[in-house]
Amino acid sequence: MGEGVDPTQMCQSLVDKVAQSEQLMAIADPDLLVLFEDWLEELETEVRTLLETQGPFDDKTLADNLGLSQRGARFLLTKLQKERSNRDES
Repeated sequence: MGEGVDPTQMCQSLVDKVAQSEQLMAIADPDLLVLFEDWLEELETEVRTLLETQGPFDDKTLADNLGLSQRGARFLLTKLQKERSNRDES
């Protein structure tokens, strides 16, 4: 059986569309966006905590720990790595 619906991939797609489209921002429900942002922040905090306490993970191990798809875990790891790189460059 396949992995089914990947909520992190769905969220990544939503974030990309929100960032790129003023039209989507005009029709998006602000309450839904706030809930999504809160959920994503909680996931990122959980990933940071796991990385700090248990060391580096590959996407499969992180996916198993968080109950996400491997693609979702890869998205989170990549996002956090980009943020860290941007912070280090500043």
